[in-house]
Amino acid sequence: MLDRARIWMADYAYAARVNVGATLRHRRVPRARGDLAPVLLIPGVYERWQFMRAVGGRLAKRGHAVHVVEPLGRNLAAVSEAAAVAQAYVDENDLRDVVVVAHSKGGLIAKHMMSFDDLDGRILGLVAIATPFSGSSLARYAPTRPLRDFDPAHATLTLLAEQAEVNSHIVSIFPEFDPHIPGGSYLEGAHNIQLPVDGHFRLLADPHVLDAVVEAVESGFPRQQE
Repeated sequence: MLDRARIWMADYAYAARVNVGATLRHRRVPRARGDLAPVLLIPGVYERWQFMRAVGGRLAKRGHAVHVVEPLGRNLAAVSEAAAVAQAYVDENDLRDVVVVAHSKGGLIAKHMMSFDDLDGRILGLVAIATPFSGSSLARYAPTRPLRDFDPAHATLTLLAEQAEVNSHIVSIFPEFDPHIPGGSYLEGAHNIQLPVDGHFRLLADPHVLDAVVEAVESGFPRQQE
């Protein structure tokens, strides 16, 4: 295991590389194709959809129709606003039996969709990677509003925590040590998977994580009650 300082540095170095790549190349939105269950990718805060490229690529190769919500941009909007944008994409494209695969803040957005926005029951389940379901103790010291939204006392997190009925439709995948979520991503009532990896951003390209995501997506989710 890397020591924690090196984990921080490696994590930020990975995020910087992806951000540069998202700006300079790979900007074209992939065409969704495939016969298996549609997958909707939702990245974390300050992340464009390209952060999810490795995850989406693995699922696309297995035959899933992979979708991205380009209007989310760098995902700076409040969780409820972002959820409305993502749900509009699902509704307008008539996607059904959707599995959302999300990173960090993206998991909160997806849970908001499942709890409040998905009025037609189009979403089967959520595979969340390193999502701060209980917030992060570091958020109160954050210099920007999008990061302070992860304060455990924030109203949105409190509201989402109350929506426990959807937790059985969530798979939460998280590392042994996440430098951004010291308390971890365990979610009561969900299927929780802790992997022998470290980091927050680098997880999105880690083979252990990618394998776990594929298995979770393809293991099936119970249909939510109308």
